[in-house]
Amino acid sequence: MPDGPRYEDDFYAWTQYQAEVLRSLKTRDNRFDREHVAEEIEDLGKSERDATQSQIARILEHFLKLAHSPSDRPRYGWMRSVAEARGVLRKKLSPTLRRDAEEALTSLYEEAREQAGLGLREHGEDAAAEALPSECPYTFDQILHWGWYPESSERPE
Repeated sequence: MPDGPRYEDDFYAWTQYQAEVLRSLKTRDNRFDREHVAEEIEDLGKSERDATQSQIARILEHFLKLAHSPSDRPRYGWMRSVAEARGVLRKKLSPTLRRDAEEALTSLYEEAREQAGLGLREHGEDAAAEALPSECPYTFDQILHWGWYPESSERPE
């Protein structure tokens, strides 16, 4: 795009582009703190990126618990947490943030697996924690699909 990404279409891409444009401006007025303003704009976008990736890790953690925990009691709490995270993603996830999250999915899954494993062990579910897959078994579409949850039949009997 000659004018860069539009604010309304992709806030994250807009912040990164605007910071780049601001840094490239030539100015004779030294009172304007161009570098710090550009850095702040860039950081706003990075904050959005971090928030969306945090919600994806949260969803993955609860998917793992839903799929592997032998306990039935906390299931609806985990499902509610997934629904809340999906709601945040629906508001924040732009095409650029989605692409970044898809590229980071392996590391987001590793983070979620660690959290899920610790949560399961905290409740004495060591066998379930040991059974967590080393690679992400979920697609990005499943992460975002409203109402989709891993089948409880995936849990050990």
